[in-house]
Amino acid sequence: MSGDLTGFFYGTLMAPEVFFSVCYGTKSPPAAIQALHTFTPAVLDGFCRHRVQYADYPGIIPEPGQSVRGVYVTGLTAANMQKLDDYEGREYRLDPVRVRLDGAAEGEDKETKTYVYLHPKELEMREWDFEEFKRDRMKLWTRNGYCEGDIKE
Repeated sequence: MSGDLTGFFYGTLMAPEVFFSVCYGTKSPPAAIQALHTFTPAVLDGFCRHRVQYADYPGIIPEPGQSVRGVYVTGLTAANMQKLDDYEGREYRLDPVRVRLDGAAEGEDKETKTYVYLHPKELEMREWDFEEFKRDRMKLWTRNGYCEGDIKE
């Protein structure tokens, strides 16, 4: 059963394989489960994404004039959100935001929620690179699902 909750993801969860590993315990659930969710490219203004020190994942913090590319995901249930909250842990806070969907007309922003990083001093100055993550690290995050506590947004 599809839920009516949504989220904006800007890090490891942009990869459907990681999202499904977290929410369903497998990187490739049945097509009927995959069809419950949409993944639409989106932009979050007023934030900047940085790599978390000594980690494979990023955090975002408010930063005027900056923006973060990510994905807007629909079809989330309360059970999905609990698994996502557990995955993110105490390093993040779930905050309401507005995102712009790629290809949407101006003013067609979506209200949603995203995980904002709580420890800015632990962020590196360089931006986190999704392509680098997919190429070099993602296979470690989706092997037989994920191990709770091993991976983050």
